[in-house]
Amino acid sequence: MPVWLQALRSGSWLGRERIRGYALVLLVIELACFAFLAAGTHGWIVQLERPTAGDFLSFYAAGRLANAGTAALAYDRAAHFAAEQAASAPGISYNFFYYPPVFLLVCAVFARLPYLLAFVSFQLAQLVPCVVLVRRILGAVDGRAVPLWVLLAFPPVFWSFGLGQNAILTAALLAGGMLSIDRRPVLAGLLVGALCYKPHFGLLLPVALAAGSHWRAFASAAASVAVLVVVSGLLFGWDTWQAFLAAAAGADAVYAHKGAIDLAGLTSPFGLVLTLDGPRNLALAVQAVAILATAAAVAWVWWRGFPLPVRAAVLLAAIPIAVPIVMFYDLMLSGIAFAWLVRAGWERGFPAWQKSAFLLLFVFALLSGNIGPGQVLMPPAAAALVFALALRQACLPVRHIAGSQGTLLTPVQGVTDRS
Repeated sequence: MPVWLQALRSGSWLGRERIRGYALVLLVIELACFAFLAAGTHGWIVQLERPTAGDFLSFYAAGRLANAGTAALAYDRAAHFAAEQAASAPGISYNFFYYPPVFLLVCAVFARLPYLLAFVSFQLAQLVPCVVLVRRILGAVDGRAVPLWVLLAFPPVFWSFGLGQNAILTAALLAGGMLSIDRRPVLAGLLVGALCYKPHFGLLLPVALAAGSHWRAFASAAASVAVLVVVSGLLFGWDTWQAFLAAAAGADAVYAHKGAIDLAGLTSPFGLVLTLDGPRNLALAVQAVAILATAAAVAWVWWRGFPLPVRAAVLLAAIPIAVPIVMFYDLMLSGIAFAWLVRAGWERGFPAWQKSAFLLLFVFALLSGNIGPGQVLMPPAAAALVFALALRQACLPVRHIAGSQGTLLTPVQGVTDRS
């Protein structure tokens, strides 16, 4: 066996200090790229033929319309585009807005600030709690917390922050929900219920809560959704919900056909088949199989009552595969699943080669946002890798090994303990 393959299988080449060093280098490169792209976007490097804008502009324009008392116009493409141009510059490309009026509660708050300040505030308001929650998931190993830069270097953080997306908020809500599910089910339900601003992301949540008999969390989530819907209706008018439903009915023309968005950025089998020029009916059939398979896996893991790190990892890793429209920056969910897998590995042990697989996740996620012939494979590969690792963790046989600091759970063969 070649030496390099032996190293990959043993994981010996990827020790604690090397992981920290690689993550720091990657973070520096990402920050440099972010600064370069920001300067290029604003025409500070070369003069642009036309102005550009990120996805956050869509949220900001919708918030300004809501603050002006015309929230329903956020779903009128012409009015919303005019608001985007007023906040940015004429000639920009249109950024769609198909979020339920619940998300306008967030957009309206940040739209009261100047645009750049609103952008930075919105991103930090997501990032800070998400980092805090991930560090709680990981805990401390040998009395030391995972360095902050290792968490910030995860590529979807860069993609979400750079594009002005809300993927970090989604990840934070699900991270908090999973952390609370066993001890504070009502809080867990409130957090996952708040995800109704992206309702399709909740596809597998009822499966997990019902299979695990988390009925208090289930009821709390339903109550959270109901309250947010009512509050948004009272604040913005029920005509806003009517406008949203009408706009959502036509969203399929944008998100399910080539040309409107870059389908190569989707993490689902649905997007993969379409991008490879497969027929739409085949894409739908493959996606239906993926939904059933992931739902069965989630139901099994939660019904069997596996330890929380395993349950959370399987659920969060399944979402980017089961939901047809999940973009590459939403691999933040795979990152949270990855954090739960690390915790599961520390508690239960994991195969030595899994350290190399974790690094592969960083590579796939980093390449997911690149424009090129290979991009189409990267988002689905990243999502599939984490889901496979999560199922592998659920299937590992474990035994107790007494250590100097108590009892550690470690798989029977080919396993490293907290390495």
